[in-house]
Amino acid sequence: MAILDIITPENPILRQPAEPVSRDQLKTLQPLIDDMIETMRAANGVGLAAPQVGRSLRLAVVETLPQYDDDGDEIPDSRDLFVIVNPEIVWQSRKEEDGIEGCLSIPGYVGEVSRHYAVRVQTQNRYGKKQRLKFNGWTARIFQHEIDHLNGILFTDKLTAPENYWTEEEYYKDDEEESAERVVSAD
Repeated sequence: MAILDIITPENPILRQPAEPVSRDQLKTLQPLIDDMIETMRAANGVGLAAPQVGRSLRLAVVETLPQYDDDGDEIPDSRDLFVIVNPEIVWQSRKEEDGIEGCLSIPGYVGEVSRHYAVRVQTQNRYGKKQRLKFNGWTARIFQHEIDHLNGILFTDKLTAPENYWTEEEYYKDDEEESAERVVSAD
C-alpha cells in the first residue's frame, strides 16, 4: 500500500463530476481502495474521495469516529469503515444542522456548513454488492461531504455565510477564547 498525494482546488479534477465505476473496473481498483484508506488514515481524515487523489471515479472511503469508554479512552475497533462505489443519496431528512467541516484537499481551513441530519445512501461496496445505508448526525455529514466531492462540490461552496470560513488557527483560537470567557463568567 502507498500514501497517495491529495490534490487541492487548483486541480480541475476536484470540480468535475466523477465517472461511474463499472463492476469490471472494481477488480482492478482494489489496490487504489487500499491506498485511499491508508492515505485517509495517515492524514487523520474521516473520508476521502477518489477525485481528491486525482482519479475521476465515483468511489470514496469513510471511517466513522471512534467510540470512547467512561474513562475517555478510545474503544479499540469501534470505528466502522465504508467503501462506497457509485453512491447516491436517495433520501434526506428535512431537519438540517450547522456544523464545522474541514477537508483534506483544503488543508488548514474550516467552515460552517448546513447538512441534512439524516440520509439514506444507495451504494455498492468494494466488491460490487449493492447496499442501502442509513446514517444520522456526524456520520451523515461525512457521507454528504464525500458524495459532494464525487459531484465536483467542495464544502466551501456550501458555507452558511461567506464570513463563516476560517483558518484552523483562527477558529480554534476563537473557540479557546469563548471557552475561557464561559469559565470566567461562571465564577
